[in-house]
Amino acid sequence: MARKPSRRQPSKAKPALPPPPGGDRERIVRAFIQLLAEKPLERIDLSEVAKRASVSLARLREEFNTPLSILAAHMKAIDRTVLDGGDADMAKEPPRDRLFDVLMRRLEALAPHKASVRSLMRSARCNPGLALALNGLGVRSMRWMLIAAGISTSAARGAFRAQGTALIFARVLRVWVDDDDPGLARSMAELDRGLERGAAWSRLLDDVCTVLPSIRPRRRRRWRRDEDDQAAVA
Repeated sequence: MARKPSRRQPSKAKPALPPPPGGDRERIVRAFIQLLAEKPLERIDLSEVAKRASVSLARLREEFNTPLSILAAHMKAIDRTVLDGGDADMAKEPPRDRLFDVLMRRLEALAPHKASVRSLMRSARCNPGLALALNGLGVRSMRWMLIAAGISTSAARGAFRAQGTALIFARVLRVWVDDDDPGLARSMAELDRGLERGAAWSRLLDDVCTVLPSIRPRRRRRWRRDEDDQAAVA
């Protein structure tokens, strides 16, 4: 006797999980930083970022062009966190102390992302192009950190300060990623040493900028005198 085919109940579709909190852009950045903590930058695929952020590839493309553009958005968010956390009591302190306070606040803002920072630094050591791109992003952020500390970033002198501060902070990060002390004693010591060196270079730059204006008029006067002599001979 043939058996009646069993009637299988149709399986109920699993309810779709709600997307993570936050707007699309915020979720994309958060997903990228989470993935960066798990694997090197060069192994992160944008489709993987989109999936974790619960957005379509088209939506991700609308917001960002490359992984570096997502990283730039993350650094901008860190900038905003530091700028929003200013301490009015520091306004009367010397510039170096104000900058020390600002950069320590930046380390506090980066603390939840230490694994991601460590991963990014490892990739940069093997990729000069990435290291150069990260330096550019770092200089842009450090301009804002200097402004937050009440230090001028205008003209060539400001560009020199921003680049110097980016290099100082990069050295601090190399110590910070392995600094497990809650008080960050090693990181603070490295930052203090870096700012001391930076202050010495800044004073040297100020001396050079003071001397150059006094040299240029002499050259200009000499050029005019030579021109007058040539006109007299003619």
